[in-house]
Amino acid sequence: MADYNTLILERLGTEDRLARITLNRPEKMNALTGELFTELNDCLHDLEADQSCRVIIIRGAGRCFSAGYDLTPGRERRPGERSYQTVDAKRRTLMMNVRTSMQQITDVQMYLWNMAKITITQLHGYALAGGCELAMMADLVVAAEDTQIGHPGLRGLGTARNGCIWPLVLSMRKAKEYYYTGDNMTGAEAAEVEMINYAWPKEELDANTIEFAERIANGSADHLAVLKLTMNRFYENMGIYSSVRSATEQDALAQMTEWTYSFGESIREGGLKHAFTTRDAPYQGNEGFRGKTD
Repeated sequence: MADYNTLILERLGTEDRLARITLNRPEKMNALTGELFTELNDCLHDLEADQSCRVIIIRGAGRCFSAGYDLTPGRERRPGERSYQTVDAKRRTLMMNVRTSMQQITDVQMYLWNMAKITITQLHGYALAGGCELAMMADLVVAAEDTQIGHPGLRGLGTARNGCIWPLVLSMRKAKEYYYTGDNMTGAEAAEVEMINYAWPKEELDANTIEFAERIANGSADHLAVLKLTMNRFYENMGIYSSVRSATEQDALAQMTEWTYSFGESIREGGLKHAFTTRDAPYQGNEGFRGKTD
């Protein structure tokens, strides 16, 4: 097995036919970096070439699956971590470079869709923003009942660069509601509206996910790949490729809205925690209206 800085790879299940990838930045709530995406891309390619691997589980170490992209100001990049220049010497934003930088991450997300293996994301704690984007691209999604799933980055940080594929897995009304508000739903709620496959008590999550993966892995890797291809073609004919590409470009455009500029100013004035608190304050305390029926 290869050694990774940001991932843990295990083989488990009957005859090691399952692979489990753990996002391993628990001290940063598995915040997503270029290095993590590069390592994940390499790991997935290696597993795709391995006929003994039938199903891949992706989960997070520590408190959560992933709290989103790493937004730490001035974070030092590790050697080999790609960085796309998005401003020129005069600090002017280079639109196409922003778009291309984002598409590189989208390509890794879409590899979960394209690869000839069945993938399951196993969520707990938080699956937010970029973590939600990544989780939604798997073939199947399971979660602890109390997991918080959503994309608060829609509140003035941009758009979901893959739209979280919500238009394919939610009704139009619910997809728009969660997109416009950036609200979260619990794992239990997500299972009820069929955003995900199952929600289980947290203490049963690991065992149930492995049991679920084992049931799927009764088929050979090549046959499962054909079944996945058959399913995916239906959704591709609905335009998922053009939609995800377009959503990524719109995320690039959204970096230059009034709301996004205000969020950036808030970070500079008071730091990241202050910016999040200020951003989310207007949404606090009024979630109860969703349960009203009269």
